[in-house]
Amino acid sequence: MNVPFATMDRMHAAVRQQMMDAFAQSYDHGWFIRGNQCEAFEREFAAYCGAGYCVALATGLDALYLSLRALGVGEGDEVIIPGNTFVATALAVSYAGARVVTVDPDPLTFNMNPALLEAALTARTKAIIPVHLYGQAAQIDAICAFAKKHGLYVVEDAAQAHGAYFKGQHVGTFGDVGCFSFYPGKNLGALGDGGAIITNDEKLAQKIQALGNYGSQQKYYHVEKGTNSRLDEIQAAFLRVKLAHLDEYGAERNAIAARYLEGIHNPLITLPTIAPDRNHVWHIFAARCQTRDHLRDYLTNCGIGTLIHYPIPVADQPCYASEQLPRTPVTALCAQQEISLPMFIGMTDAEIDYVIEKLNAYTAP
Repeated sequence: MNVPFATMDRMHAAVRQQMMDAFAQSYDHGWFIRGNQCEAFEREFAAYCGAGYCVALATGLDALYLSLRALGVGEGDEVIIPGNTFVATALAVSYAGARVVTVDPDPLTFNMNPALLEAALTARTKAIIPVHLYGQAAQIDAICAFAKKHGLYVVEDAAQAHGAYFKGQHVGTFGDVGCFSFYPGKNLGALGDGGAIITNDEKLAQKIQALGNYGSQQKYYHVEKGTNSRLDEIQAAFLRVKLAHLDEYGAERNAIAARYLEGIHNPLITLPTIAPDRNHVWHIFAARCQTRDHLRDYLTNCGIGTLIHYPIPVADQPCYASEQLPRTPVTALCAQQEISLPMFIGMTDAEIDYVIEKLNAYTAP
């Protein structure tokens, strides 16, 4: 049996006609940038998250970068991020002109460890970017409390956490702004790139929208040196279709994860931990194994697809070599041991059983 790491074919087959209708409506309307589909999606996504405002943008990276710019983060400032995130989190800080400061994650959840923020704090610290990694909320209450105590901004990176909650509140609504990606593989994915911010601050939302529209709120009048970052109207139409199914998708991912958590009992494989007071939307089912590369080769030979998130920490990326970021133990552990198991909408019971069977049969070299 062959089991892919992920496929969107089955999910898309179920909503094909709705997606074709959404395309036809946008095509026939003839307005392709910031039209009625985009405005409707912004309203609907804000309502889904329990936020006052949403601004749809071109990418998740733009959401992070423009949020930092709108908050006044720039040259001479420092921004604390987890060391085990996708490089886009760090790039947003660099694009804003600030310096990246990394901290080690919690060894159980691999989300930002609030206990390490104090040691990373300097007089130049301006903001914190907690990442809700793999689809599980970070310890956002403690992070926000620390930020409030020290007068720092909180920009939540929720790129992998559509539908994730902490103590009943949707991620992205705790800090000053929440940032999302709609890359096709996300739990809520477009058919191309896309991103958005949510916030309860109207002025901040307006500023981010203006920065993504060449620095303009009034045509041909440019208050700031902005950029071009706007969600395509057709992508907004597609996202509206999928948003209506997002909770359904989340329930299916949880069912697959529950099968994994109950069925995998190989002592060589460490399963992910769900921390108290939150759900998990399982964008990634991230297991660990000391012989990860050997396990991955074994699963490949069994016809089972896997990925690694993320094999090279930010500190070890060539583009950050000159900044001499610290190499920390838990971040290194993630890079050396993490393996992402198949997780996708439409996964069959037989496929799930096969993955479990082969994982339980695995032996170390």
